[in-house]
Amino acid sequence: MNSSNKIYTLPQLQERLQEWRAQGQKIVFTNGCFDLLHLGHVDYLEKARQLGDKLVLGLNTDASISRIKGPTRPLQDEMSRARIMASLLFIDAVVLFNDETPLELIKAVQPDVLVKGDDYAVEQIVGHEVVQANGGKVETVPLVKGYSTTNIVNKIEKQLNSK
Repeated sequence: MNSSNKIYTLPQLQERLQEWRAQGQKIVFTNGCFDLLHLGHVDYLEKARQLGDKLVLGLNTDASISRIKGPTRPLQDEMSRARIMASLLFIDAVVLFNDETPLELIKAVQPDVLVKGDDYAVEQIVGHEVVQANGGKVETVPLVKGYSTTNIVNKIEKQLNSK
């Protein structure tokens, strides 16, 4: 399978979701920037996928990352990030979103399980009300301590500045 086949537009994803639901598959959703893939991301996404049958990843567009994290981000363009994320065996679908939060995407996907890291309380997770109102669950999974893209970027900048 070509990893680009797992990158969907929202209408394409909605068709695929109908197929999966008709097969009785439990849909898990999470989202993020995933600017530099690291161990923390892999561990988190593996745990998220274990909560259901199919893992849908909402991936921030370049424009939304720049608005959230500043003009020097993202480090990798959205199609590069999408292909890298789609190449992971435990991710079944990647869909880009341009909003500051994934709320509209969550409303469209209607996941059975919404997942974020345990650095969030359930009440802080965008879309928790939507998922719970539709009978779904909102879960947090433990994060691997010390891993974040921001920490990696800061470490590299510090090393470059010390030379």
